[in-house]
Amino acid sequence: MLEIVILPAQTPPPVRFLILISGRGSNMQAIARVIRSRSLPAEICAVVSNRPDASGLDWAREQGLPVQVVPHREFQSREAFDAALMQRIDALNPDYILLAGFMRVLGPAFVEHFDGRIINIHPSLLPAFPGLHTHAQALAAGVQWHGCTVHFVTPVLDHGPIIAQGVLPVLAHDTPDTLAARLLPIEHRAYAEVTAWLAERRVTLDGQGRVQVQGLDRRAFAEQAIPSE
Repeated sequence: MLEIVILPAQTPPPVRFLILISGRGSNMQAIARVIRSRSLPAEICAVVSNRPDASGLDWAREQGLPVQVVPHREFQSREAFDAALMQRIDALNPDYILLAGFMRVLGPAFVEHFDGRIINIHPSLLPAFPGLHTHAQALAAGVQWHGCTVHFVTPVLDHGPIIAQGVLPVLAHDTPDTLAARLLPIEHRAYAEVTAWLAERRVTLDGQGRVQVQGLDRRAFAEQAIPSE
């Protein structure tokens, strides 16, 4: 008599995130908190900084997260730094690299090596206002709405496929500083949610290079939707 054995379904391994920071890493903290609070099938395999004095490293150590430093000033060229960072990351074998206030422009060779695996958050509603000083750019342009964008990184700066955006109205009395302060909690919410989607393996790119998130029709976060703490 033939005996049929039903094997249990294989549980995929946790999604491995590597976070790159240059400063206090407030988005890193939001990402780590959502992984822990929701018990997501994910782990932070390392927090890596190009600055040994980045204050976010102290927070990461306090949380028991693995920390590494690749000081960019020890390298004679941008390409040499990128190559060393690439080698360090390859050894850690992450599924995704999350840029969380990493203040270095990564070169084309680095980005292409990790194609489809690097995520960034930019403080504007891309494709509007790429580059620096986005809040001042928004005010100078007189826009009525401003925000942030979580996107895949491509060799073109601040130009990759958009995963999610956060929006807020621009007020008459706003300055670059007040706009940045009001936007920051929305950045934290958007990046943390995208991390959850990635951990749950719900994010894909279609044939036209557009992002699809399984189970979601809407991927925008508004200021009024942020719960008060």
